[in-house]
Amino acid sequence: MNFQSIKENLLSELRAHSYVARVVSIRRSRDLEMGIQICRENGLFDSEFYKERLTHFDFNPPVEMLGAQSIIVLAIPSPQTGVVFHWNGGSRTLILPPTYVGNEALPPKMEAVVNEILNPLGYHAIKTFNLPIKPLAVRSGLAEYGKNNITYVEGMGSFHLLFAFYSDLPCEQDDWRKMKVLERCSNCRACVIKCPTGAIGEDRFLLHAERCLSFFNEKPADVPFPAWIDPSWHNSIYGCMTCQRYCPEDKNFGSG
Repeated sequence: MNFQSIKENLLSELRAHSYVARVVSIRRSRDLEMGIQICRENGLFDSEFYKERLTHFDFNPPVEMLGAQSIIVLAIPSPQTGVVFHWNGGSRTLILPPTYVGNEALPPKMEAVVNEILNPLGYHAIKTFNLPIKPLAVRSGLAEYGKNNITYVEGMGSFHLLFAFYSDLPCEQDDWRKMKVLERCSNCRACVIKCPTGAIGEDRFLLHAERCLSFFNEKPADVPFPAWIDPSWHNSIYGCMTCQRYCPEDKNFGSG
């Protein structure tokens, strides 16, 4: 069975699980690394944000997969989750955004699913946590960016989780593309208008991540919020759901 047949079999089997995936060459890890370097050299990253969020990436396969030839990027549906807190005889439901659900239990499960398909064909995969997965998903053709810099997958909207795997599955060719933005975003300003912190600017496409509410409420509990953040802006246990709640692209995927 040639590479194309194996790839199509893998993607078909994953679709049977309601997952969607793409396969790209291992050399694309260097393209991802270069993309971050170019943005940094052009002064597009706030220094604090860059130091905290963009310096942990490792663009080399682990020793267990030194012979990696491809990267598999996978998306699975993931709704927001309501968490009920009981206090002083009352209860209140708070939202946990989709990207925070199953972060510990799902990675090994996804790795097992991929290997159940690949192993009988003589190949295997290892989950990676150290690649910039959003640009990987977009450039592989799996997803498109929204103006809010969140990824959108067809049939899932932004309510999905992304996973990446190194694999020894050969990748003779791929469909690596330029960054792509949803067509709807060209005539929509919903997220720009509703973002409470002004993180989604109109001066550039790249999010002003140093102003994003998620950047602050994901910090350790002993790190105080800046004085300019209004407490009424908080809407989730972690992160922020405002841009997704008002996004027309997400109107069919917000609950579940």
